[in-house]
Amino acid sequence: MRIDFVSDVSCPWCAVGLHSLERALERVGDEVPVELHFQPFELNPGLEPEGRDIVEYLGQKYGKTPQDIAQTQAMIRERGAAVGFAFGQRERTWNTFDAHRLLHWAGLQGRQRELKHALLQAYHGEGRNPGAADVLRDCAVAAGLDEAEAKAVIDSDRYADEVRAKVQHFQKLGIHSVPSVIIDGKHLIQGGQPPEVFEQALRKIAAEA
Repeated sequence: MRIDFVSDVSCPWCAVGLHSLERALERVGDEVPVELHFQPFELNPGLEPEGRDIVEYLGQKYGKTPQDIAQTQAMIRERGAAVGFAFGQRERTWNTFDAHRLLHWAGLQGRQRELKHALLQAYHGEGRNPGAADVLRDCAVAAGLDEAEAKAVIDSDRYADEVRAKVQHFQKLGIHSVPSVIIDGKHLIQGGQPPEVFEQALRKIAAEA
């Protein structure tokens, strides 16, 4: 079974959704063999390198008040804790295009899932900039990737065209929010669903196949 996990590093619901999906995969175990692929999506493609204050940015983008944002963040922290992810303090949001380039390369090295976890931890757990070269290098090393090769990718524009093509591909398929979980290219589950929802869907699709 192929699972395409379409997401952005800056998306907190993507951190919840991934850990929730992984809890479901643990429950189904060997009953449903899975290939997990991470696909790029940019929530904030126009962000400048220095990023933006997260409360100010979300307020302008979605019309949310600081109180709304605080309530949502509290709910996300609770949902994250339920599936084994601890959210830290995030004061800014940044452009993630270089993180997606590095993830594309990591997929070619067979370490994409490890890098995705490292990036989510760096940003959502520690509040670090997932677009900064030093953070990307640290995440690559934490994921078991070669530091010198990772630096060469980070310091270039390698895989930029591939990432843009993938983003456009999934947008054309109708993906405009994340996380979006696509199973075998035809079944779509959206949002940071609880593990039970993913587990039920996986078992149902496997049985039908």
